[in-house]
Amino acid sequence: MKFLVIEDNEALNDAVVDALSGLGSSDSAYDGEYGYYLASNGSYDLIVLDLMLPKMSGQELLSKLRADSNCPLLILTALTDVAHKIEGLKAGADDYMTKPFERDELVARVEAILRRHNNNFKTTYSNGRVELDFAGKIFRVDGKDVKLSGKMYDILEYLIRNRNMIISKEQLFNRIWGFDSETIITVTEVYISNLRKLLDKYGLREHLRTIKSVGYMWSEDPAQEA
Repeated sequence: MKFLVIEDNEALNDAVVDALSGLGSSDSAYDGEYGYYLASNGSYDLIVLDLMLPKMSGQELLSKLRADSNCPLLILTALTDVAHKIEGLKAGADDYMTKPFERDELVARVEAILRRHNNNFKTTYSNGRVELDFAGKIFRVDGKDVKLSGKMYDILEYLIRNRNMIISKEQLFNRIWGFDSETIITVTEVYISNLRKLLDKYGLREHLRTIKSVGYMWSEDPAQEA
């Protein structure tokens, strides 16, 4: 899972990022303009948005974002009156929380939103010999832990969460490295090659498929044609 936290209070932004760390990684923005830039160009599973932001208000950001995106979004704000809640939900927010907030409630609400939007949202994945513990970032084969580097694990998790779907090289690069990364996009080929070699050691190579000139796919049935 990858989240975007748009909150101008740095300490509070860090607190939200920390609260969500058990579910995935997060990018942070401290003003509305940069938040909209990241939200428009990046690949996120959910956005946490404050309404009172410098440079562009949360209301304006939400309105612009909903014009071309259905990314799940949770408003987290100090505005507590019912009128603001109704306005935010009607504008397209999936939920509305007020500050101060309880960490466990924030995580529970995020999980509820993800379950509604993402049929693949679970804390674990198991299929045959393969297991993935998303919270612990642990990959297991035949019940034994297999060591993966951070980004190699992230690639595997992203492909498995979107299993049986073709993920383009650009999608994978934007998701793992970030669209504004200075790293060149061909790094994806290197990591995919290394991941395939590792899977080959366990007889799982055929699950990771390369669809020529299109992208990559984790296939639950490697014998099936693309």
